[in-house]
Amino acid sequence: MPPTIPQRGGPRGGRPGGGGPSSSSVGGKSVLASRPGVGGKQGAKRHRKIAKDTLRGITKPAIRRLARRGGVKRISAGIYDEIRQALKSRLEMILQDVVTYTEYRKAKTVTANDVIFALRRIGKPIYGFDPETYAAPTKKSASQQQQNHADD
Repeated sequence: MPPTIPQRGGPRGGRPGGGGPSSSSVGGKSVLASRPGVGGKQGAKRHRKIAKDTLRGITKPAIRRLARRGGVKRISAGIYDEIRQALKSRLEMILQDVVTYTEYRKAKTVTANDVIFALRRIGKPIYGFDPETYAAPTKKSASQQQQNHADD
């Protein structure tokens, strides 16, 4: 028995001449087969890269929230594109160093330490992630917890 072919469409999707996007008549509605590229093999659309402007993902409200955190009261309308460009150039500079550290380790996965070292190299270290100064919290045993409650 041949494998079933998944159909898209209405209730007649599994029957001949029924409901799929390549059909010529769909219950009195418009003809879909006249559209270019419909009905036939098209290849894998799912994994096709689409070049789009990802800088627009940094939205105006997100920039406003960051500015508010920095103490800014009013923001000019033209500043948003400038901030996006500054952010892009800053990220490119940091990521260039991060990739260099990752390649030096002969690894394919970027780690938090790669980012920490790259930020330290450009003179903007972040604190709290350094393995030399970070002391992981330890779980207290039941006897230590009882002692703490007895001391209170």
